[in-house]
Amino acid sequence: MKRALRPLPLLLAAACAAPGSSRSAHRDARPFRVEVEAGPTWQSRNDVRIPGDTGTRFSMADLIGAGPYPVGRVTADWDVNERHAVRAVVAPLELEGSGHLDQATTFDGQVFAPGVRTDGKYRFSSYRLGYRYTFLHDERWRLRVGGTLFVRDAEIELRQAGTSASDSDVGLVPLVNLAADFYPSRRWRIAAELDGLASSQGRAFDLSLKGHYDLSDRCTLGFGYRTIEGGAGNDDVYNFAWLHSLVVSLSYGF
Repeated sequence: MKRALRPLPLLLAAACAAPGSSRSAHRDARPFRVEVEAGPTWQSRNDVRIPGDTGTRFSMADLIGAGPYPVGRVTADWDVNERHAVRAVVAPLELEGSGHLDQATTFDGQVFAPGVRTDGKYRFSSYRLGYRYTFLHDERWRLRVGGTLFVRDAEIELRQAGTSASDSDVGLVPLVNLAADFYPSRRWRIAAELDGLASSQGRAFDLSLKGHYDLSDRCTLGFGYRTIEGGAGNDDVYNFAWLHSLVVSLSYGF
């Protein structure tokens, strides 16, 4: 997936560099938009215990390091009309590194020794399809609410010499989507967005705050902060993580 994303920023940059319409930029003028986002990510928390009732709790952040790690995502938006819109997101996320466990650790039925080089992998890729309804859109604000079907592709793996274990899971989670855009000027837009939901078994939150500048009527440069927090705690798995990203994006409308 990572390799598939690499050509997209180059394609968008080439499209933005190509001659376009001579008219001035106009907010939300293009019903279709593709955005590529990338940047460094750090993990401030990543606690794991598998199984959730009998495994040994350890910190994946301490084992493989806080970061930074490169991550990216692709988002496609379609404004069907002034009120209704759909969105698709592909967000691969995989962190890998090596370190040493500070105690004997039972993970997924295997026992890993302390003080021995241990390789760790944490994957939490997501694929999303969402709907958003615009209930306010004027010269300064655009406010939207909707829902997202969130498909997670998760895996946690440990490897030592002669010992390895991996726990993976694919699941579907519904999330609430909230989005607010503020337009301080014709070319600038400040955007805040949240995909999230919490229950007794766990939670998932993806929150971003970004500034966007229209390079032309088709191309927009963005930059800002994104945080992902959440996890699940039950008899099968305990994992809660908190990730922080500084991101830059390039989008193209057509």
